[in-house]
Amino acid sequence: MALGRKPDADRLEVSQRIDSRVQNPARRQQNPSEWAIKGELFLNCSCTVFCPCVVSLGAHPPTEGDCKAWMAIAIDEGHFEGEDLSGLNVGLMVEIPGRMAEGDWRVAAYVDERASGKAYDGILRIFSGAAGGTTGLFTMLVSTIIGAERAPVEIVREGTKRGLHIGRKISGEIEMITGADPSEPVTVTNSKYWMGPNIIAARGLKSRVRDYGRVWDFGGKSAEICPIDWSGPGK
Repeated sequence: MALGRKPDADRLEVSQRIDSRVQNPARRQQNPSEWAIKGELFLNCSCTVFCPCVVSLGAHPPTEGDCKAWMAIAIDEGHFEGEDLSGLNVGLMVEIPGRMAEGDWRVAAYVDERASGKAYDGILRIFSGAAGGTTGLFTMLVSTIIGAERAPVEIVREGTKRGLHIGRKISGEIEMITGADPSEPVTVTNSKYWMGPNIIAARGLKSRVRDYGRVWDFGGKSAEICPIDWSGPGK
């Protein structure tokens, strides 16, 4: 879909930008689409020890009572209804008031400025849950989309370290936690966690979020890295 934008059109009120193209997750509606994403998701959150949501599948409360996090999604291979998504990056700012499984998530999305109009729309549909499939549960979990915008989303993946940099809004770096064999990170395997079955434990090195009135720092806090292989119901 062609998008005619004014210079400031990439950061407008949600009612102006998303409602016209993405079903509001609060309405718990989906419009199943054909899509797929393979790549890696990593995050840094406010938990003081490894995120309890991984092994409890969201049933255990975060260590601090609520959850604040940034997430990075590197799409190595992917498409949405025929539009190539390969090589694009996505950043999310997530705020959850209690147990992950109880919902009421508040989310802001930062979509790679290199994305075409159709790719941008598709990514918003995927990460709002409106496209169905693996992320369809977001229609139940996400109550508020704080905002969505194009941005220079830089993702760094070097050895045991990962980084997400979105201008002055999010700047985070995490590192895998090594195990008894120093050449291998600590990993949770065979999980039913929504992101994927294998989760690498990590910790925040330096982490800062400054946007939408939020001022967060997660240095030294819980982090995780997960290979992802997601798809829509129409794959």
